[in-house]
Amino acid sequence: MSNKDIYKKTLVFSVRSLLMSLISLTLFAGLCVGGYAIAEKTNDMGLVGLGIGAVIAIVIIIILAHFFGYAFKAAQIAMMTKAVTEDQLPDDVYHEGMRVVKERFTTVAAYYLATSLIKGIFRQIGNLITKAGQAIGGDAGDTIGGIISTVIQVLIGFLCDCCLGWVFYRSDLASTKATCEGAVIFFKNGKTLLRNMGRIFGMGIVSLLVIGGAFTGIFYMIATRFGTAFDKLAAEIIEMGQRQNVNIPAFFQNAENLALIAGAVAGVILWEIIHSTFVRPFILAGVLRNYMKAGIENMPTANDFNMLDSKSPKFAKLHREIG
Repeated sequence: MSNKDIYKKTLVFSVRSLLMSLISLTLFAGLCVGGYAIAEKTNDMGLVGLGIGAVIAIVIIIILAHFFGYAFKAAQIAMMTKAVTEDQLPDDVYHEGMRVVKERFTTVAAYYLATSLIKGIFRQIGNLITKAGQAIGGDAGDTIGGIISTVIQVLIGFLCDCCLGWVFYRSDLASTKATCEGAVIFFKNGKTLLRNMGRIFGMGIVSLLVIGGAFTGIFYMIATRFGTAFDKLAAEIIEMGQRQNVNIPAFFQNAENLALIAGAVAGVILWEIIHSTFVRPFILAGVLRNYMKAGIENMPTANDFNMLDSKSPKFAKLHREIG
């Protein structure tokens, strides 16, 4: 199966994730507007009400994502892994993916334990590579290290997903043992996997400029139609600054600038939703294929485990625990 075929077949998970994101976004907007309107009407403190509404919305969204949203992403990774390793997918991809997730991680806590271990180990490996770049860079070491750190952090996000794919692939092992193997695969094949960076950054930048830019413009035009609301918001900001004796920059006291900020924030949020839901999975299909190929063709050995023990204390601790 080609990456395009895999992407299309697993798109059902992206659509479910999008629906959940839109529900969350609607909930956030509704509670913010509702909080502002109620507080403004009752005690003329609209900004406080807006903040309270935002906090309540964020808490609810976090709970929904924690207990339900994770399954869509995990199931998509599980089915992508099956596709790149077996070159086929079942007809009912959605239910099979959800079944595999429940079978591999019997509880939500088990899933988050595995993913937290993956992220912790990969961050330590990334820090190790960054320090190596700083040492090699000499006088420009900090700059080189900073660039490497940025690249590594972006790559780690994809490699954590790849490592989760390896955990699904190695279903004959405990998830902790499979997690250790996944970390070793990155450590052994870092140079090969870094070749994906051009694709990752290129598509990310293009999607930000095209999707993010377009929606920022659209939301800004929508925001300018509510000039009275932003005039009132600007007046409240000025009043709050005077009341709290805080020097608020003039930029944030201008209604048009506030409309621009609102449009930019809404545009970036929608870009993040669309990028992570539709663009990122397409990139991941290719990165995951390379990662799984590297792991299968060059399976981690005891020597590989011992070598990484000396580089990552978190990995060494987990390695000792699994024996």
